[in-house]
Amino acid sequence: MQANSTEKKGCGEGQGGCAQGPDPQEQQIENALSRIKNKLIVMSGKGGVGKSSFSTNLSTCLASQGFETGLLDVDLHGPSIAGMLGITGLMMIDTENQQAIPQTIADLAHLKVVSMQSLMKDPDQAVIWRGPAKTRMIRQFISDVRWGDLDFLVVDSPPGTGDEPLAVTQAIPGAKALIVTTPQDVALADVRKSINFCRTVNIQILGLVENMGPFLCPCCGKPIALFKQGGGQATADAMGIRFLGTLPFDRRVVTACDTGKPIITHDPDSAFASALKTVVQNITDQL
Repeated sequence: MQANSTEKKGCGEGQGGCAQGPDPQEQQIENALSRIKNKLIVMSGKGGVGKSSFSTNLSTCLASQGFETGLLDVDLHGPSIAGMLGITGLMMIDTENQQAIPQTIADLAHLKVVSMQSLMKDPDQAVIWRGPAKTRMIRQFISDVRWGDLDFLVVDSPPGTGDEPLAVTQAIPGAKALIVTTPQDVALADVRKSINFCRTVNIQILGLVENMGPFLCPCCGKPIALFKQGGGQATADAMGIRFLGTLPFDRRVVTACDTGKPIITHDPDSAFASALKTVVQNITDQL
């Protein structure tokens, strides 16, 4: 065939073809995930059930037990993890490898944290992004962050079944779901949607955690149920998933989150910390 022939070459043929090599970001994601043993995504059907406080205390509990743990906050519009851990300032950059370095906490050497809040100079700045931008950011949180070797990566996802949970499931194959609810009917109705979401996109569900459950009255010692009682267990049984346990309502959890001092490390003998350790044991037993 003559060099000046007008016949067009097929895609990928010769030097002028459009053959595509492997996507560099896909390779970076695959390399990063290969060094992480267990990937957990914490979900909830609705806001206000204490999902982020659970993610924070779950991660600190794992780290305090010696597990190398990463905590990734993908609630891009309302990041709160950094504040709950008392983390301030911006993430540093490894200029040699062009990777962000997760932030750490002085008394939790085994915990690494990445949050959208640590990328914004003004913590009150609004993030106004559509779905594709959020998906790109979540992928960068895996590919462009120096996570290293981890026993657990805990991903705190915003409530609902929208862009962020879907992006996490696509970017982190093999992630397993932990679903958080309160005992009240309106939360349980929404949590069933989260369970069905996981089944639709083929995510394994490790179980359901009931937050803000009954607590003992400090005066008379009798149990008080602010949001009913037993709804989490009943929903887990009806939906055919494991019930991981109930975490009691505790005002000290609120105070701990507001002051950036997780209750699991600063009040390890509290009823909440004891219940959380049981939930964590139920999780690790499966893994």
